[in-house]
Amino acid sequence: FGELALMYNAKRAATIEASGSGVVWALDRVTFRHIITISSKKRVKVSEDSLEKVDILKSLSKTDRAKVADALTSIEYKDGETVISQGEYGATMYIVEEGEAVASISDSKGKAANKREVNRHGPGDYFGERALITNEPRAASVVASGVLKVWSIDRAAFERLLGSDIKKKMNQRISTYQ
Repeated sequence: FGELALMYNAKRAATIEASGSGVVWALDRVTFRHIITISSKKRVKVSEDSLEKVDILKSLSKTDRAKVADALTSIEYKDGETVISQGEYGATMYIVEEGEAVASISDSKGKAANKREVNRHGPGDYFGERALITNEPRAASVVASGVLKVWSIDRAAFERLLGSDIKKKMNQRISTYQ
């Protein structure tokens, strides 16, 4: 409790009273802000380093990559866990940070026995952009092959942060999909 007062340099909004004996640790504003700043810088640095490896984002300036990094959410998937499912509408694109993801397409009836692997995505690769750009259902399912760490970006951030040049390159890539 009390973090809002530390974050926004504001008066405390409530009074806390102990209902029994206990131990309370206190953190001053300077230390709190230092911890938050370091944590934020580490998060941005990690994602900026990852984004430099993403072919489609290399044309962005360092400042623009930092903005993209701020909009990313880190997600970890276990082996065999589904990231996206064919036929669902998607509002998220993924960038592989670590591990491998396998994309496959089922026949028109969606039978698992008739799945065909169409791609493998490793660090620096991205997937899910087709649903964001075309507003169509997902064309393939993507499953983690081993532990998979990805960065996700939602449609609103994608539209706001990625310029027309990048969208044009993604459209060219989409036109090559099977």
